[in-house]
Amino acid sequence: MTPRTALSAAATPPWRLARSAWPWRSLVYLAAGLVPAALPMALLVAIELLRPGRTALIGLLVAALLIVVAAGPLIAGFDRRRLRLVDTRPLPARPPLRLREPGTWREIGYAVLSACVAWWLDVAVVLLSLLPPLMLMSAPLQPSGPGAELPAGPWFAAMLCAAGFVMLPFAAYPITAWAGARAAIARAVLAPTDTDLVEVMRSRERLAAGFDSERRRIERDLHDGAQQRLVALSVTLGLARLQVADEHAVAPLLDDAKQQTAAALAELRELIRGVHPQVLSDRGLAAAIRDIAGRSPVPVELDLRLNGRLPAPVEVTAYFAVNEALANLARHSRAAGGRVAAWTQDRRLVLEVHDDGAGGADPARGTGLTGLADRAAAVGGRLLLASPPGGPTLLRVELPCER
Repeated sequence: MTPRTALSAAATPPWRLARSAWPWRSLVYLAAGLVPAALPMALLVAIELLRPGRTALIGLLVAALLIVVAAGPLIAGFDRRRLRLVDTRPLPARPPLRLREPGTWREIGYAVLSACVAWWLDVAVVLLSLLPPLMLMSAPLQPSGPGAELPAGPWFAAMLCAAGFVMLPFAAYPITAWAGARAAIARAVLAPTDTDLVEVMRSRERLAAGFDSERRRIERDLHDGAQQRLVALSVTLGLARLQVADEHAVAPLLDDAKQQTAAALAELRELIRGVHPQVLSDRGLAAAIRDIAGRSPVPVELDLRLNGRLPAPVEVTAYFAVNEALANLARHSRAAGGRVAAWTQDRRLVLEVHDDGAGGADPARGTGLTGLADRAAAVGGRLLLASPPGGPTLLRVELPCER
C-alpha cells in the first residue's frame, strides 16, 4: 500500500524509502519552515549588528512578536499549503477567520511557535542527520585528514568516503520521521477533526445512500412488475367484458372487477411515486416539484431557478422535503395558498416553502420534520423552521452541492 504521509513512509524498509520521493519532500518541507522564521532571523541579525540597549532590545522583541501575531493567519495558511508535501490526505475546509473563533487563536499560537521555536528543531534534525555522512564522504578532500600522515592514507580515506555513502540513505529516516511528526502536529492544530464524529457522519451518509438505493430498487420492481401485471389484468378484463352481453349475469361482476383493478392501479402508481418518483430520475428536481405542486389540493405558487441537474442525494432530499412540506400544508395548516422557491447560491441549494396557514408546526408532533432534518444533515445540509402560532410558516432547507 502506498504511504500517504511521511510518517507512514518512515516505517517502510530502507531500500524502499531511499528510492522514494519522501526523503526529498520531507527535506523541502523542513527547509520551507525557514520562511516563517525570516522575521526572527532578521531580528537576530539586527541585534548583532546594532547591539541596542536594554530598552531598545525589549522594544524590538515586542514589535517582532506583534508582527508575528498579526501575520499568524498568513503563516498558518502557508503551513497548510506546505503540509501537502508530506501529507497527501485532503484537509478540511478552513474555518472563517474571526477573533472570536478558537481556530483563529490556534493558528496564531501555532504561527508564533513555528516562527520562533520549531525552525530551530528542523535545522538541528537536518544537520545532525546529514552532517556525519557528508563529513565522511568528504574525507578524500580534506588535506589534514588521515591520508596526509599515514602510508595507507588514501585507502583509509576511500573507506571513510564509502562509509559516508552507506550512511547517507539512513539519514532519510530521521528527516522523514521528523517531518512526518511536524506535519501531524500541524494537522492536529490547524485542521482538527473528531475521528469518531467523522466516522459517524460517514456511516450516516452510507446508510442514507443505501436507503435511497433500496427505494429505487423497490420502485423499479413495482413499476416493472406489479404495475405491468395490473395493466395486463385490466386489459384482459376489458376484452372479457367485450365478449359478454350487457344482460348477462357476469357483466356487472366484470365491470366491478375492472373498476377495482383501475383503483388498485391508481393506488399502486401513487405508492410508486411516494417510494421514488420516476419524474425525479428522468427530468430532475424542478419537474418533480412541479409534479407535486400540480397534485396539491392547495394552490401553490412556484419560483424555481434551477438550471440543469443537481447531485442525486441533493435532489432526493429536496424532493422529499417539498413533498412533506406540501403534505403538511394540505393536512394541518388550513392555508389558502402556498409558495415554493428553489435556487442555487454559493454552491448550496436553497429551498423555501411558505404558507399562509395557522402556523404552530412542531416537529415533536410527528409531522415528519425530524426525519427531514436528519436526512438533510446526512448530506451536510440543515433544515430551518419558523412557524409561530397564527402563522405564517416558513420551511427552509439548505443543501451543499457542486453547482
